[in-house]
Amino acid sequence: MKRRILLGGTIAVAMLGLASGAGAQQPPIKIGMSMPQTGGLAGGGKASLLGIEIWRDDVNARGGLLGRKVELVVYDDKSSASETPAIYSKLLDVDKVDLLFAPYATVPTAPIMPLVKQRGLLLMGNFSFQVNSKVGHDMWFNNAPWGPADSWAGAFLDLGQKAGGKTVALLAADQEFAQNLALTAREVAKKRNMSVVFDQAYPPNTVEFSGIIRALKAAKPDIVYVASYPPDSAGILRAVNEIGIGDDVKIFGGGMVGLQFASVMGNLGSLLNGVVNYNSWLPEQSMYYEGTKAFFETYAKRAVEAKVDPLGYYLAPFGYASGQLVEQAIKATGSLDQKAIAKYLHDHEIKTIVGPIAFSADGEWKETATLMAQFRGVVDKDIEQFRKPGKQVILFPERLKSGDLISPFEAARK
Repeated sequence: MKRRILLGGTIAVAMLGLASGAGAQQPPIKIGMSMPQTGGLAGGGKASLLGIEIWRDDVNARGGLLGRKVELVVYDDKSSASETPAIYSKLLDVDKVDLLFAPYATVPTAPIMPLVKQRGLLLMGNFSFQVNSKVGHDMWFNNAPWGPADSWAGAFLDLGQKAGGKTVALLAADQEFAQNLALTAREVAKKRNMSVVFDQAYPPNTVEFSGIIRALKAAKPDIVYVASYPPDSAGILRAVNEIGIGDDVKIFGGGMVGLQFASVMGNLGSLLNGVVNYNSWLPEQSMYYEGTKAFFETYAKRAVEAKVDPLGYYLAPFGYASGQLVEQAIKATGSLDQKAIAKYLHDHEIKTIVGPIAFSADGEWKETATLMAQFRGVVDKDIEQFRKPGKQVILFPERLKSGDLISPFEAARK
């Protein structure tokens, strides 16, 4: 009898152990990143992070990855390049994350590229420009739709050339992102036998642009290509509104960061009219894919609660797409092995809410989906107008086009 009781107790304990083991929570898959939540890049960083968080919630609702929940480990890099190397070392050595997402933007991302290459780690990029051109890391994948290096400036200068433009003015912030754009613009202009008649870099802390715009206007360019960050973009457009830019200018804009954000667009209002600028997603019919509409319905609700960009077009869906990229690669490989994930991403086209993505060897998109769009009919103090098609007409690429360029720039402004 004692032996039976003892045996029964042993079986019960064993069964309890099996039950608890079966129900035990496996450790989460940790995805680590810094993201600007303060400083000049915070507006974009917050929207980008919300897009990633929506993906995390969606994938966890579907059961997670490899039977494990997904957890985000996020630090504020304060929009500063000096912060990111220490943050990413901490993510790897202290937090022991499984995968890395890059911070938003070029300047904070560039300093961590040597680290991830040295350690042989996959890095999902987040709207930086050409940070891998010199490092040459084969496990870097940019979520941004830039494509080949010259496609951004090339699309803008092609539009200007087709409108009759022959001479180019370049105005760029003295920072890595803007200077990369200016460099490619010079190269494209040279290939197209277009003369650069004005070429100026300005300090990133510049707030008064009247003198620069007067000098630019005096050069009488046909095409004005601007590579600027949000505070600069607003200052430049206010100076243009005050001084004018000249009747010779066929097209103005190109690489102005900030004109994609609701707060900046709302503040500038009608000053945006006529500007042709790059973008990544706009509410034109050609831009909708499986899941796009549902994403923005969720984003719009959560953006109010989170007090972030109410539109979120520029960054948020690409944050979500970053999650979709690693999700599909992990499921296909059945592994968190970063070399296997990287190989899968190089070898396969991935369907996302921003369209199908296929990567070149350098981790950029094989085919550009960078939009060139012209602001039209914009009125002051009305954010809701930007939810409708027609306010930013897509001129490029051809497969996504929703209208033709109105030129010259001064006429388009009216």
